[in-house]
Amino acid sequence: MSLNVSFYKPNMKVQLALLPALLLFALTGKAQENLSLSDAIQKGLENNFQIKIAEARADIAERNDDWAIAGKVPTINLTANSQNNYRNLSNPAGPLTAANTYNTGITPGIEASMILFDGYRVQITKEQLETQAELSQSNQQLAVQNSIQAIINAYYNALVQQEQLDVLMEVLELSRDRVAYQEVRQEFGQSSTFDILQTQDAYLNDSTNYVLQINTYETAIRNLNLAMGIDDMGTSYTLTDTLSYAAEDYQLADLQQEMESNNVELRNEYINRELSSINTRLQEAAFKPTVQINAGATYNVGISFGEQTLSFGPNETIQEIPQIAAKTFQPFLNLSASYPIYDGGARKIRLENARKEELIAQLNISDLKRTLNNQLANTLATYNTQKRLVEVTTSLVENARRNLEIAEERFRGGLINSFDYRTIQVSYINASQQRLNAVFNLKNTETELIRLIGGLVR
Repeated sequence: MSLNVSFYKPNMKVQLALLPALLLFALTGKAQENLSLSDAIQKGLENNFQIKIAEARADIAERNDDWAIAGKVPTINLTANSQNNYRNLSNPAGPLTAANTYNTGITPGIEASMILFDGYRVQITKEQLETQAELSQSNQQLAVQNSIQAIINAYYNALVQQEQLDVLMEVLELSRDRVAYQEVRQEFGQSSTFDILQTQDAYLNDSTNYVLQINTYETAIRNLNLAMGIDDMGTSYTLTDTLSYAAEDYQLADLQQEMESNNVELRNEYINRELSSINTRLQEAAFKPTVQINAGATYNVGISFGEQTLSFGPNETIQEIPQIAAKTFQPFLNLSASYPIYDGGARKIRLENARKEELIAQLNISDLKRTLNNQLANTLATYNTQKRLVEVTTSLVENARRNLEIAEERFRGGLINSFDYRTIQVSYINASQQRLNAVFNLKNTETELIRLIGGLVR
């Protein structure tokens, strides 16, 4: 959005009359679509890249959760081997004094192998794959949770900036009316040039604040687009939800119980502890024997040909060896077993490390619980304080608005001067800003409370 408004004395009255309309047109010049908070969350869940990445990883982990990956099912392979060799014989002492033979052949076959026992490593591996899939699903929920929290905060921030814009427009219109009123009084000789300049100065300051607030509001909308994963950051909306401040009453004990059961980060740590326990059992299985069965069959076809030299006294005969095809069918069924005896202590080291990792996982859970309980208590205390602040600032705004209405009447009656009126006007602006900030902080804190107890995703 670009806004180019210049002021110069010859056209001051015209510009003062047109300025609110120009500012409003600058803000609403684009077509806007209605956007509720639920719509914003839906858009964000569809567009968020981190959620898509977590979904892809969850799909990978789910596909890996298979008995074939764990190694339970047998493996069957088709094989083919070729044999080619040349044999040169030289034996002056025998009747067969020389021979040159060529042998060629191919041996197709089929082989199958299956593990009968491996210390239950297959079952433990399958359990590990299931747990990894569960962790991937939990990480996906964590990505969804973070996205929802970011969208909620961005949406309510945009609402706050929009309501602050409305407050500044209200004040701007009051200032414009005051300028018009002073100009009328000046025509009847009841207002001086000094009074006119003071009211115009207040009006121009309010206009400046309004222009700055437009930028703040548009920045909030761009941040909302970013949180929703919208590529066109300039997309504008009409926010349909209201910035209500009806707050729930929460009890710390109830929140702690829900957090223990549903907090996504804590659930991830429980799953990591389970993975550590599974890994320890895998390392223990390395001390057990392995029994495997192998079965299959081969079929060999070999062909030999060449020539040979026979010597009987002075007579020497060279004969050609005819091509001879030999066929062999060989089925087999083998059972093999192995038991590890010595590996320099490597298995023992890996087992001890796995037990340490299991201990670390439990310590991480205890540490996270302590941190989460502290965060929950602090957040709840902040939430209760902000509830009272909302109540106080709401009363403050009501008083400031009533005071502004009375000041308007007294100003027109000549009972107060423009300085006093401006002070009251600024107090109304500040009170409204304080209330909006209090409501926004309350919303953010409540969202954080719900996140801590795992209420954003179920």
